[in-house]
Amino acid sequence: MMRIFRHLMTGQSTVKRAFPPATLTVIEQAIAQSETTHAGEIVFAVEASLDLSRLIKNQSVRDRAIDMFSLLRIWDTEYNNGMLIYVLLADHNIEIVADRGIHTKVDQATWETICHTMKNAFSHKQFEQGVLAGIEQLTQILQKHFPAVTDKKENTLPDKPVVL
Repeated sequence: MMRIFRHLMTGQSTVKRAFPPATLTVIEQAIAQSETTHAGEIVFAVEASLDLSRLIKNQSVRDRAIDMFSLLRIWDTEYNNGMLIYVLLADHNIEIVADRGIHTKVDQATWETICHTMKNAFSHKQFEQGVLAGIEQLTQILQKHFPAVTDKKENTLPDKPVVL
């Protein structure tokens, strides 16, 4: 019941306070800059809360992130190395979903460490800094496993943050 109440009370105004337009622009620029240094693709998505039907089904944050990974077609990259940073504000939770090309090279503990870094910043209301730290850590991983290539197709996925 507490989860349902939290989701009902968390609306788009919460997203706007945590991620105002200027912050979203900074995140977009950080993703664009990151992607010039490796062959991967990073997408940032933030959602205020889940709708009632998902709450009644007790959809986990991980399952919702996987749904968004699919809906946003993050799997549709040249090297199968798309990355989603998904934030669900009502649950105070973050998930990283990695496509199969990068997931096989990096263990789950690494993703959890990045999420923990971001959550720590978020707990101090430092949302922009938290996301930028997450992007920087993903950038280092992608640079190691998928260095920049000269024959990379154009930017496959948009850099602009997705606000759901």
